Amino acid sequence: MTSRRKNKALFLDRDGTINVEKNYVFRIEDFEFIPGIFELLKKYYDKGFMLFIVTNQSGIARKYYTGEDFIRLNNWMVQQFKYQGIEITKVYHCPHHPEITGNCNCRKPEPGMILQAIREFNIDPVNSVLIGDKKRDILAGEKAGIGKNLYIQNLLQTGLD
Repeated sequence: MTSRRKNKALFLDRDGTINVEKNYVFRIEDFEFIPGIFELLKKYYDKGFMLFIVTNQSGIARKYYTGEDFIRLNNWMVQQFKYQGIEITKVYHCPHHPEITGNCNCRKPEPGMILQAIREFNIDPVNSVLIGDKKRDILAGEKAGIGKNLYIQNLLQTGLD
């Protein structure tokens, strides 16, 4: 009997965690990385964590920008991490807003995006970490059974975990 070892993952919110929170960022020129984020992600990456971004993008439902705009910015962001020697395994996004598109299971604080990654990549949630900047990020991690759910503000103030 063979058992496949499960992977450990780091789940990250995007706006307010990876980049400075600005209203509905979708243009490269408006995207500003949070100081210290490359160093933080590199530490987890070097420890063998798979890296995932899980981000609410209601600006798509609100028609502030298109799915193509999101993908263009996303591809650029992932490339910036590659330049730093950091591989982002996959980016999940929720384009919904309950008042416009109805309820869904992917919009944080629901755990849908995280649960999808757990299934797709054989992830052990108990040995995984989620980092976000809002209560809804932490709740999504807790609902998905993620072992450690941390606020980015605490990590960057106290030093890297």
